[in-house]
Amino acid sequence: MGLSGRIFLVDENDALHRLLNATFDQMLREPRSCRLARFARARVRMADLVVELRQRQPVRVVRATFHILSFDGDGCFMASVFDRQQRALVELAIAPGIGEREGPANVVEAADRFVAQGGRWVPSRSLGRRIEAAALGRLKCPRL
Repeated sequence: MGLSGRIFLVDENDALHRLLNATFDQMLREPRSCRLARFARARVRMADLVVELRQRQPVRVVRATFHILSFDGDGCFMASVFDRQQRALVELAIAPGIGEREGPANVVEAADRFVAQGGRWVPSRSLGRRIEAAALGRLKCPRL
């Protein structure tokens, strides 16, 4: 048994596009070196899945997370926006365990929640099934 990552970008028509992990890593490290012109000036939905492999074949989805990626006018991934959203998610996850906050108990610090929510989405049931089928190799989609 092994695990493998699968990344898909979902365009405005709900079409799936496979994004290689190496390409996404390059987008994170050097955004200007990996332009996706078709997504210029867009916020694009991303599905990030981990699949279980048996004898090198995908058998089931173990985990799925859904993010929104922002691209600038040249089609370059805006890594700083993604980074800010990811940091906000971490803050939300660890905040309850850190201890008491400063300020009145009835005041909720919502800034991290808004930033984090701006980077997440939930697929419809039918789109979720298509994403899972693509991750398991049952649905072909173009690679970016």
